[in-house]
Amino acid sequence: MSGHSKFANIKHKKERNDAAKGKIFTVIGREIAVAVKEGGPDPANNSKLRDVIAKAKANNMPNDTIDRGIKKAAGDANSVNYEVLTYEGYGPGGVAIIVDTLTDNKNRTAANVRSAFTKGGGNVGTPGSVSYMFDKKGQIIIDKEECEMDADELMMLALDAGAEDFSEEEDSYEVYTAPEDFSAVRETLEKEGVPMLEADVTMIPQTWTELTDEESIKKMNRILDLLDDDDDVQAVYHNWDE
Repeated sequence: MSGHSKFANIKHKKERNDAAKGKIFTVIGREIAVAVKEGGPDPANNSKLRDVIAKAKANNMPNDTIDRGIKKAAGDANSVNYEVLTYEGYGPGGVAIIVDTLTDNKNRTAANVRSAFTKGGGNVGTPGSVSYMFDKKGQIIIDKEECEMDADELMMLALDAGAEDFSEEEDSYEVYTAPEDFSAVRETLEKEGVPMLEADVTMIPQTWTELTDEESIKKMNRILDLLDDDDDVQAVYHNWDE
């Protein structure tokens, strides 16, 4: 699984997100609401909520905003119920795309996602049409410059905690886990003070697709930008080799 670092893409994505903090805070706020409804407001007894809080902190979400979100979700029986919906399809050049959404209006979300695909010359497919080309994994990315541990020490810590794979890339360390082991591994690294740039359960492509002509690259970026701008969209996974 090593040898193809997503660190550059994540840095690019983070820079884009930094320009739109409101969007990322909306996304995480919805995840907090869902986690609280599913497992209660106490992070000590709710590993999903602990993971979302860690993600919120990695994105510099203020503690009082996190606390407010938890209290609101716990105290408001009439708060919005979000539905998790996943869309799969193809972008230009056969790039496989998966879109995770959290929505209170599935008709609106479906229309927006289809529109984003169409405007970029892609099309939405049936459930399962591209997800078989991805592996669901916990992924933790550590910026080498920020990490004081050496590679061997970090690798042993991660593997002992239950990680499946560890790779050292040019500018990052990457830890992969089974989805069910992600929380335990992330919490072990957190307790040891390992600074995590990104930590999430994600979809890892089994193969990558290159786009060579300018028009296809432009269209693919159009799809990603439109999906990025949609508040209902939680995450986008693709196998475009940028």
